[in-house]
Amino acid sequence: MFSTRLSVGVAVAVTVLGGMSSANAEPRIMACGDRTFNAEAVLSGSTWTSRNGGRTVYTGGDMRAAVQAAVDSLTAGRTSKQWVLVRGNGSVSAGSRISLPSYTGIDVCGTINVTGSGSGDQAPIYSRGTRDVEVRYLSLTGRPLYGIFMRNVENVVLGQIDMRLSGGLGVRIDNRGNTSVRSRNIRIDNVFVSGAGSHAVETYGVDGLNVGTVTARNVGESGLLLNDTINATVGTVDAENAGTGTGYAAFRTANRNGRVGSSYPTNIRVGTVRARGGGRGVFCVSESGGLTIDRIDLANTGNNAVLIENCYNVNLAAQSGTVTGGGEIRLAARSEFPNNRDIIVQNLTVTNSSIRESPCGTNTTFRNIRLNNSTSNVCA
Repeated sequence: MFSTRLSVGVAVAVTVLGGMSSANAEPRIMACGDRTFNAEAVLSGSTWTSRNGGRTVYTGGDMRAAVQAAVDSLTAGRTSKQWVLVRGNGSVSAGSRISLPSYTGIDVCGTINVTGSGSGDQAPIYSRGTRDVEVRYLSLTGRPLYGIFMRNVENVVLGQIDMRLSGGLGVRIDNRGNTSVRSRNIRIDNVFVSGAGSHAVETYGVDGLNVGTVTARNVGESGLLLNDTINATVGTVDAENAGTGTGYAAFRTANRNGRVGSSYPTNIRVGTVRARGGGRGVFCVSESGGLTIDRIDLANTGNNAVLIENCYNVNLAAQSGTVTGGGEIRLAARSEFPNNRDIIVQNLTVTNSSIRESPCGTNTTFRNIRLNNSTSNVCA
């Protein structure tokens, strides 16, 4: 085992979020590469060299092959996390993967540029059917199918993730390979995504999600989309021009998100949703619920500022909120699902917009609403 120290930019503070298992809990190290590693892939000139201790396991010009060789050189059958350090900038094809097996951590101290095209679930960082995987630092550019793709995983940490893209989807974590088993115990500290053609961050079939901040800029669909996900805590969703011209939202929950068994106890908790422009600000749809958003700050959305449609036990702006311009705050329902139930909209200042409920839901509460040049047409 060897130790390598890098000076890569400015150290970034990492938020430590509570509620994680001991499998994910370790002291936060401030800078990329500032820890002990088991293997490394290093670029010098145009040549990548991968080493594990005194062994050289790859030499050549292919970044993907170099990183994969370093990963593959880790101890087979390990039951504790081993680490790979990547030093240097390089390119990876959109039609390929760097696959991380169980008990693997990686720091990418450099930028991966995704080139070309591909199909399916290819991603420069990929993991499936694994546990105890950590991506502590990652910077991506280009047009990946997915920047990070993880399926049927457990005990995952994504640390400081920066994606400045020209298409694709940023981060997707799901259970679609085996829908009877949820991906579990996922922590995402800080993700910045710009230029994605789809969502910045999306989950599907996750139990136990802890998110610090998702920052989305000029993405084609949602900033953060939670599908069929339960027991989630989110600090901040900060989106500008997310889903412009679409029905997607800065923050969206869908496909029975928050449903535990056959009920909707409060289990999706969000600190702040901020939206500027884009499609919608907040969108709850398709039998989702169990949701509390403490604070909203929405302005000039092109579609609804808020749309709550066929959702149950939703508390919007539990602490405070502002909606300025853009689309209306709308409570609605499709005929194929049961109507809204147990919705609270409160503590809002609404300026140059409107609130509308149609059809009337069951046990809907509007309170502490201040209207500035705005109208309210609700059933309560």
